[in-house]
Amino acid sequence: MTIITPRTLPEAALLRVYQDGIGYTDCFSTDLPGTISHQQFVAAFYATWAFRPEQFILKWLLKKPSDDAGAAQLAAGSCEQFAAWEVEKRAKDQLLLRDFMGSTRSWLMVEAISLDNVAATRLYFGSAVVPRRDRKTGQVSLGIAFKLLLGFHKAYSKILLRAARGRLMAGHRQQ
Repeated sequence: MTIITPRTLPEAALLRVYQDGIGYTDCFSTDLPGTISHQQFVAAFYATWAFRPEQFILKWLLKKPSDDAGAAQLAAGSCEQFAAWEVEKRAKDQLLLRDFMGSTRSWLMVEAISLDNVAATRLYFGSAVVPRRDRKTGQVSLGIAFKLLLGFHKAYSKILLRAARGRLMAGHRQQ
């Protein structure tokens, strides 16, 4: 069974800017043997079976289509928009995306590690939800929808990361 671990954000994580305050951030990771590049991780993450339902929703409800070629361009750094997201910040080992409404962030990072003195890679996936100000009350909050969907969000995040891990492991076996 694949292990997906909840973690605190690494010190260098681009997502850390959203960690303080009343917003929400999370971070999950998984370790794989071998060396996986950030480009490989991003391309695999957005090309998994687990991401297909989201692609369908984005295409048909929001008119924001995506495909594996677009994911590969995002991963390679040759585009700044992908479906409902745009690049907020990029580093050699990580990517921070902002949704088109500015409400959420998605973050992917790789880290070279050693497992039993063998080269390995830690894959990170995290999210942030940015609070909104209620126009009527002036209160800043994440809203009721966030509270209702938080359990689903956490489960879906783990499924997405597990699917990306599986795709990368399958690709390693084929090489």
